[in-house]
Amino acid sequence: MTRAAYSYRSDADVPDFADDQPLIVFDGECVFCSGWVKFVLKHDKQQRYRFLAAQSPLGAALYRHYGLDARDYETNILIEEGRGFFKSDGTIRMVAGLGFPYSLVKIFRLLPRRVADALYEFIARNRLKIAGRQSCMVPTPEQRRRFVS
Repeated sequence: MTRAAYSYRSDADVPDFADDQPLIVFDGECVFCSGWVKFVLKHDKQQRYRFLAAQSPLGAALYRHYGLDARDYETNILIEEGRGFFKSDGTIRMVAGLGFPYSLVKIFRLLPRRVADALYEFIARNRLKIAGRQSCMVPTPEQRRRFVS
Protein backbone atom coordinates (compact mmCIF):
# COMPACT_ATOMS: atom_id res chain seq x y z
CA MET A 1 0.00 0.00 0.00
CA THR A 2 2.99 2.32 0.25
CA ARG A 3 3.02 4.76 -2.63
CA ALA A 4 4.91 7.90 -3.48
CA ALA A 5 3.51 11.15 -2.14
CA TYR A 6 0.68 12.49 -4.30
CA SER A 7 0.70 9.34 -6.47
CA TYR A 8 -3.08 9.64 -6.83
CA ARG A 9 -2.59 12.83 -8.87
CA SER A 10 -1.18 10.76 -11.74
CA ASP A 11 -3.88 8.08 -11.46
CA ALA A 12 -6.46 8.80 -14.19
CA ASP A 13 -9.11 6.94 -12.17
CA VAL A 14 -8.83 9.32 -9.19
CA PRO A 15 -10.73 12.58 -9.73
CA ASP A 16 -8.93 15.78 -8.80
CA PHE A 17 -9.61 16.96 -5.25
CA ALA A 18 -8.31 19.57 -2.82
CA ASP A 19 -5.44 17.92 -0.96
CA ASP A 20 -4.10 20.95 0.89
CA GLN A 21 -5.50 19.63 4.21
CA PRO A 22 -5.56 16.11 5.65
CA LEU A 23 -8.50 14.09 4.34
CA ILE A 24 -10.24 11.31 6.26
CA VAL A 25 -12.00 8.78 4.01
CA PHE A 26 -14.54 6.84 6.10
CA ASP A 27 -17.39 4.34 5.74
CA GLY A 28 -20.38 6.66 5.59
CA GLU A 29 -22.83 3.81 6.29
CA CYS A 30 -21.21 2.66 9.52
CA VAL A 31 -22.49 4.18 12.77
CA PHE A 32 -19.09 3.53 14.40
CA CYS A 33 -17.22 5.35 11.60
CA SER A 34 -19.71 8.22 11.45
CA GLY A 35 -19.39 8.53 15.22
CA TRP A 36 -15.64 8.83 14.76
CA VAL A 37 -16.18 11.67 12.26
CA LYS A 38 -18.53 13.43 14.71
CA PHE A 39 -15.84 13.09 17.39
CA VAL A 40 -13.21 14.61 15.10
CA LEU A 41 -15.53 17.45 14.08
CA LYS A 42 -16.11 18.26 17.74
CA HIS A 43 -12.46 18.09 18.82
CA ASP A 44 -10.64 19.37 15.72
CA LYS A 45 -10.31 22.94 17.00
CA GLN A 46 -7.86 23.84 14.20
CA GLN A 47 -10.30 22.46 11.59
CA ARG A 48 -7.40 20.55 9.99
CA TYR A 49 -9.40 17.65 8.65
CA ARG A 50 -11.72 17.29 5.71
CA PHE A 51 -13.96 14.26 5.28
CA LEU A 52 -15.06 12.04 2.44
CA ALA A 53 -17.47 9.10 2.46
CA ALA A 54 -15.88 5.96 1.05
CA GLN A 55 -19.11 5.33 -0.89
CA SER A 56 -18.53 8.42 -3.06
CA PRO A 57 -16.89 8.07 -6.49
CA LEU A 58 -13.72 9.77 -5.18
CA GLY A 59 -13.69 7.61 -2.04
CA ALA A 60 -14.01 4.40 -4.09
CA ALA A 61 -11.28 5.58 -6.47
CA LEU A 62 -8.92 6.25 -3.55
CA TYR A 63 -9.60 2.80 -2.08
CA ARG A 64 -8.79 1.21 -5.44
CA HIS A 65 -5.70 3.41 -5.89
CA TYR A 66 -4.28 2.12 -2.62
CA GLY A 67 -5.12 -1.49 -3.46
CA LEU A 68 -8.02 -1.71 -1.00
CA ASP A 69 -11.41 -3.28 -1.61
CA ALA A 70 -13.71 -0.43 -2.66
CA ARG A 71 -16.74 -2.28 -1.22
CA ASP A 72 -15.29 -3.47 2.10
CA TYR A 73 -14.23 -0.51 4.20
CA GLU A 74 -12.23 -2.24 6.93
CA THR A 75 -9.87 0.69 7.19
CA ASN A 76 -10.33 4.41 7.11
CA ILE A 77 -7.81 6.22 4.97
CA LEU A 78 -5.99 9.30 6.14
CA ILE A 79 -4.46 11.24 3.28
CA GLU A 80 -1.93 13.66 4.67
CA GLU A 81 0.79 15.48 2.74
CA GLY A 82 -0.11 13.37 -0.28
CA ARG A 83 0.39 9.99 1.41
CA GLY A 84 -2.16 7.41 2.44
CA PHE A 85 -2.13 6.02 5.97
CA PHE A 86 -4.20 3.02 7.02
CA LYS A 87 -5.31 0.93 9.99
CA SER A 88 -3.56 1.68 13.29
CA ASP A 89 -1.02 4.07 11.73
CA GLY A 90 -3.76 6.18 10.15
CA THR A 91 -5.87 6.20 13.29
CA ILE A 92 -2.99 7.18 15.56
CA ARG A 93 -2.08 9.99 13.16
CA MET A 94 -5.70 11.18 13.01
CA VAL A 95 -6.10 11.28 16.78
CA ALA A 96 -2.67 12.85 17.35
CA GLY A 97 -3.58 15.56 14.83
CA LEU A 98 -6.32 16.77 17.17
CA GLY A 99 -3.66 18.22 19.50
CA PHE A 100 -3.20 17.83 23.24
CA PRO A 101 -4.37 15.74 25.09
CA TYR A 102 -5.21 13.51 22.10
CA SER A 103 -1.64 13.68 20.84
CA LEU A 104 -0.70 11.42 23.77
CA VAL A 105 -2.07 8.56 21.65
CA LYS A 106 1.35 8.51 19.97
CA ILE A 107 2.44 6.23 22.82
CA PHE A 108 0.66 3.44 20.92
CA ARG A 109 3.38 3.66 18.26
CA LEU A 110 5.50 1.74 20.75
CA LEU A 111 3.35 -1.32 20.08
CA PRO A 112 4.60 -3.51 17.26
CA ARG A 113 2.62 -2.56 14.15
CA ARG A 114 1.46 -6.17 13.77
CA VAL A 115 -0.15 -6.07 17.22
CA ALA A 116 -1.68 -2.60 16.75
CA ASP A 117 -3.05 -3.55 13.32
CA ALA A 118 -4.47 -6.82 14.67
CA LEU A 119 -6.41 -4.85 17.30
CA TYR A 120 -7.55 -2.35 14.65
CA GLU A 121 -8.63 -5.18 12.33
CA PHE A 122 -10.61 -6.89 15.11
CA ILE A 123 -12.55 -3.71 15.79
CA ALA A 124 -12.98 -2.99 12.06
CA ARG A 125 -14.32 -6.49 11.34
CA ASN A 126 -16.83 -6.19 14.16
CA ARG A 127 -17.75 -2.50 13.85
CA LEU A 128 -21.12 -3.18 12.25
CA LYS A 129 -21.96 -5.70 14.99
CA ILE A 130 -20.86 -3.19 17.61
CA ALA A 131 -22.60 -0.10 16.25
CA GLY A 132 -24.73 -1.11 13.25
CA ARG A 133 -25.44 0.69 10.00
CA GLN A 134 -27.09 3.96 9.19
CA SER A 135 -27.96 5.61 5.92
CA CYS A 136 -25.37 8.38 6.21
CA MET A 137 -24.02 11.04 8.51
CA VAL A 138 -25.68 14.38 7.87
CA PRO A 139 -23.35 17.27 8.72
CA THR A 140 -24.68 20.55 10.01
CA PRO A 141 -24.55 23.51 7.62
CA GLU A 142 -21.36 24.78 9.33
CA GLN A 143 -19.71 21.35 9.07
CA ARG A 144 -20.74 20.79 5.45
CA ARG A 145 -17.88 22.89 4.06
CA ARG A 146 -15.38 20.42 5.56
CA PHE A 147 -16.77 17.53 3.50
CA VAL A 148 -15.43 16.72 0.07
CA SER A 149 -18.04 15.56 -2.42
